[in-house]
Formats: sequence, C-alpha cells, structure tokens
Amino acid sequence: MQTHDTEIGYILKGYPRTSETFITNEIFLLEQAGLKLSIFSLKTLEGQKLHGVVGRIEAPVTYLPETTPQEESGLFRWLRLNVPSFAASHWKLFQRRPAAYLSTLAEALGMSLKYCVRSFIKEFLQAGFIALKVLESGRIRHLHAHFCHTSTTVAMLASRLAGVSFSFTAHAKDIYREDMNPGDLLNIKLRRAQFAVTCTGANQIYLDRLRPPQTPLHKIYHGLDLSLFVPSGKASNDVRPLILSVGRMVEKKGFPSLVEACRLLRDEGYDFTCRIVGGADQATETIKQSIERFNLQDCVSLHSAVTQEELRQIYEQATVFALPCQIIENGDRDGIPNVLVEAMAMELPVVSTDISGIPELIKHRVNGLLVPQKDAQLLAAAIKELLDDKDLRTRLSRAARETVCRDFDARQNILALKSLFDSCLNLDCAAPEQMNEFDLDSKKRV
Repeated sequence: MQTHDTEIGYILKGYPRTSETFITNEIFLLEQAGLKLSIFSLKTLEGQKLHGVVGRIEAPVTYLPETTPQEESGLFRWLRLNVPSFAASHWKLFQRRPAAYLSTLAEALGMSLKYCVRSFIKEFLQAGFIALKVLESGRIRHLHAHFCHTSTTVAMLASRLAGVSFSFTAHAKDIYREDMNPGDLLNIKLRRAQFAVTCTGANQIYLDRLRPPQTPLHKIYHGLDLSLFVPSGKASNDVRPLILSVGRMVEKKGFPSLVEACRLLRDEGYDFTCRIVGGADQATETIKQSIERFNLQDCVSLHSAVTQEELRQIYEQATVFALPCQIIENGDRDGIPNVLVEAMAMELPVVSTDISGIPELIKHRVNGLLVPQKDAQLLAAAIKELLDDKDLRTRLSRAARETVCRDFDARQNILALKSLFDSCLNLDCAAPEQMNEFDLDSKKRV
C-alpha cells in the first residue's frame, strides 16, 4: 500500500509526446492502481496528436522554463539568457539546503569538465527548479525518469538537491548511444539509482554488465491496454491488400528497406497498397526520394501521425504489418516497438527484423516472421509469403494475439512497477547528502 499523501515525481523530456504512448499509458495505469503522481516536463511540446488516455490522466503537469539551444551561443551568453528564468527557484533552494546545493553544483561543474559537455549546466538549472517543487510539495518522496540520458541526469541531480531517491527506465538509443551517456556516466546513474527498469531482456543483459550489485535492475514490458486493441473479426480488403507500417520517420525504422521491398513486389506483378503512418522526422525526405526513385507513388504513401484510437481503425484495414527495424551506426535502435504489439493484438500477421528485443515478442513462424535487418529481398519474400498464404496469415495472427494477451497486458505488467514505487514510498527512501562519482560504491541503502 502507498504511504498516505505521498507521490512519485515523473521527469520527462517532453509531455505528452504522440510517439510515447507507452509513457502516457503507464502513468494512467499507475493512477488507476492507486498511485499519486506529479509530472515534470523539461520541454513544452507543440503540434502533438493527443491520445484519448491523456485526457484521463489526473496528475498535475509542471512545465519547466524554456531554454535557448546551447549550441547557438557561447556559454556566458547562454547563461545570461537563461539563468534569470531559474534564479528565483535556485535562490530559494540554496536557502533551504545550502550544503546539498553547493555540493551538487560542484558536481555538475565537475561533470562538465570531465565529459566536456556543457549540457550539465542546463540540467543543473532544471534539476534545481524541480527540487524546489519537490520540497515545497512535501509529498513527492521519489523521482522517476524515462530514458536514461537527459531526464535521468536531471533526476539524479534533483534527487541530491532535494534529498529524495530516484529511479529510471532505460529504453533503447539512450542506452547504446555513447554521446547520450559519455564515459562512465551511465554506470554512475546505475550506482546512484534506487532501482532501474528496462523494457527488453536484450537491454537487461547489456545493463547488467554496467550496474553494481546493490542496484536492482528489472525487466518490465510496456504492454498494451487490451480493451482498446481488440480485433473486430472483420476481414481486411484482400482484393487489393494493404501493407501497413507505423512509426516516426527516423532511420532506425528501416522504411527505405520497406519501400525497396515494395518495388520488388510490384516488379513481380503484385497489386497492393503500402501505407506508412507516422510523424515526420529526419528520414522523411529520404523515404520520399525512395518512393519517387522507384516510381511507387501509385501504391506507397506516407501519412502523418495519428492517435491510438485512429490507428486502431487503420489496423482493421490492413492485410500485413511490416516494420523492418535496424540498428544504425551510432547504436540507435528500437527496443520492442509498441506498434508491433498493437498490430499483433489486432490479429495482424507481422513481419519484422531479428534485432534488439523484437525476438522476445516475435517467434519466427510461430506468431510472425523475422528477417535480417537491411535486407529488402528477404523482407519482400516474407511479405510475399503472407500475401500468398491466407492460412499462414490466420495461424500467425491468432498466435500473435495470444502472445500479447499472455505477456504484454499492460494492466498486469504495471503492477510490478507499482510495487517498486510502493516500496520506495513505504521506506521513505532518501538520497545521501554528499555523494560523487568517487564515493558511490560506499553508498548505504535504506
């Protein structure tokens, strides 16, 4: 049971983000399970499509003061432009906890020198703003961050400033991209955290090599609200099959491979449409150029991001769902894409790649098909097999729904995370007053 009148503070880089339904669903389900939350958003987002679940969340949201891009100005000019927005909060915080303030400031400056990264100054300013809100609330006893780079750095510093514990959820690119956690920074975060969570077994194996024995690491799949993603039983349009893919237009989704696979299918005489649905991003122009180069405008189309409610209707129209994820040069990758789980819950036959956490969801020829990354020919062959074999589509899609109901029911999976938070609130865990990267191994747990 949660301690009376205590809360968890959620620190997010931006809220609510259309592509992060797993976070909004998590917050809503934690509230439904009886946990009280406050949300801190480092950025104010514009132009986001709001899923229905966002309107059902009761947690108050605090948006931090906007900051100017650090790369656009020198350090002193940046400080002159941005410090005034945070000055009042930091002065009040300093008066309340001078020792913690000065030691944390020294650490932030030390990290800037150690890792040659200026962003720690901004993150210290943001952490101080949050820490004062934590102290003034009198209710927030633990901080939790999603993604283990910026938001977790802020949570770690705010934890020390306010004297409360923190934890974080690590996802995908935030784990593997060295620029997001330079040097031993991720090790430090793991040593300081009360616990850490990740969303795939592949991530868990990787992080286990970095964490110290005293920091528990838990694998908790995000899962779905299975009451929303329920197949109607209505047959898809097999007269002209629809190949569906969903995701932000970023390189790791592998959409150019899907476009090339469509070219191969068209050249073999297949009549189909392919719809790629997702928010425009840095790879949008590359995808458009691929469609134009192969002269596929009549059968391959791009569509902007939609809500979960709208997406459910699109799944109903599809024949095959294909998502050719890939690992890119800087290490960026997906974990287990939520849209794959959604498609499988809707009893769609799926094709994806055998990377990262995807094989934890899809078992080849059991509940879907897996192909190597960046191989358009094998991707086309897998899609072709599904288009040609209705019995195979039926068998795989039914097994897919069974897998999701067994392992990815969010209402069940959220109980494990709530239990971790309840333990922190009941123990009233506190962050040590003095701590730096040289004495972390001597930390005592409550």
